[in-house]
Amino acid sequence: MKLKALFKNSLLIVSVGILLILSLVAFFTTEATYAIISDLSLWVRTYFGYFYLYLGLACVLFLLVIAFSPIGKLKLGKTNSKPEYSLWSWVAMLYSAGMGAGILLRAVQEPIYMQQNPPFSSDLAPEILALEFTFYQWGFTAWAFYGLFAMVIAHTLFVRKKKILISETVSNTLPNKRLLYGIDVLTILTTIFGLIAAIGLGTTQIKGGINHVFKGEFSLGLTIALTTIILIVAAYSAWMGVNKGIKIISKLNILIALSLLLFTFIFSDIQLITTNFLKATYYYIVDFIPMSLAYGSYNPGMDFLSDWTFYYWAFWLAWAPFTGIFIARISKGRTLKQLLLGVLIIPTLGTFFWFSVFGTSAYQLVEVWGSYHNEFGNVFSSIFVFFEHYPMAFVLNLVTLFLLASFLVTSVDSAIFVLSMFTDSGKKNPSKKHRMLWSVIILIATVALLVLGDVKPEIDVLTTVQKLLIITSLPFAFFSIFMAWVFIKDVLKKK
Repeated sequence: MKLKALFKNSLLIVSVGILLILSLVAFFTTEATYAIISDLSLWVRTYFGYFYLYLGLACVLFLLVIAFSPIGKLKLGKTNSKPEYSLWSWVAMLYSAGMGAGILLRAVQEPIYMQQNPPFSSDLAPEILALEFTFYQWGFTAWAFYGLFAMVIAHTLFVRKKKILISETVSNTLPNKRLLYGIDVLTILTTIFGLIAAIGLGTTQIKGGINHVFKGEFSLGLTIALTTIILIVAAYSAWMGVNKGIKIISKLNILIALSLLLFTFIFSDIQLITTNFLKATYYYIVDFIPMSLAYGSYNPGMDFLSDWTFYYWAFWLAWAPFTGIFIARISKGRTLKQLLLGVLIIPTLGTFFWFSVFGTSAYQLVEVWGSYHNEFGNVFSSIFVFFEHYPMAFVLNLVTLFLLASFLVTSVDSAIFVLSMFTDSGKKNPSKKHRMLWSVIILIATVALLVLGDVKPEIDVLTTVQKLLIITSLPFAFFSIFMAWVFIKDVLKKK
């Protein structure tokens, strides 16, 4: 990439420039920045939390209506074209990009927390209620946010033959070029913030696992080394592209995750896990609408919602543009119905079974102990503590460490690929130089964040970046409604 051409790429220069300015501000005024982000994040959740709830429910219902309407038959590509990727490869890639290491982070900690702190009064057993609410926070709504963006972007790319840019989804209706430009810049920055937070959390959990397994007290140096290794592997995967890099590692992730899941399932109470999975899934479907409205007895209260559900919804929304773009990119040849039902149902049921296996098994451990003293309270080490009670604990923990790193790689490589598509004129296969440039930028930004967290131990820097996502999700919440309206208008006009 020639220097002259680089400086002509205004989207790249402006995005990196804003990132640099925000980084410098955060470094020199850390305490003030932390206070502002915390206050704004709380303000968003307080005043727009219920809006997020209603938006999530509306999104799920909207996608189901689209899927089963005549619009659902619309092919993403030529009428006779077949899916570019097999169902197995497609699900592996979308799941690795959309959830990834999060299911390892929360596998044990969240179900146990919900059991010990029931979200609302219920006649259900605490274990079933805990699983039901965990399902709620990782289920249809999360994937509906992703699916909405994936559907509209895929239609924009394969039917309208536009570039892969969020702004292109509304460019026919919104002629203001500065506003469209701002949408793309915000998408890039939100993707970067989300990625940095994911890498920081992931490497912190890996370090926590290594400390637990090897009984050590490794410090910042190990975290930076892990971050560098993960970014190098992710950069290589992004360099190789979707077919030779991202797809292969995504398949590997799912195979290892399934192996870990199957091992835990076999060495636990199979009948109880299956019963809990079916019961919790049934009650989740039955209670989905009142839970989504926090209606009556299903209302956990403002404090609980703000700390959990509102936070999750805002987080999924912030990730939706990036994840939606990646899902759209790999969905050529499918119908809208196949895309939407595939995104909503397959990963949701897989996640439900995952939490049923680990959650139920953790409940039984607590029952055997007779009392619970927050053994699974640390989100970074809970799954490693859990595996200490299973055969071949050391091997299981090593596999978990590898899977954490591998899931992180697929989240990062797909994000690098998406960012490169943005700044390389919305191309489906962006320049490899763009991919390398974003790899370097993300590495520098993540290491800077980790160093800042070590230099300023009184500030929880990783949590701050996550809270920043809550703030940037608000514009996307409103934009998603406008985008859906433009999509419907465009599709119906062509009928």
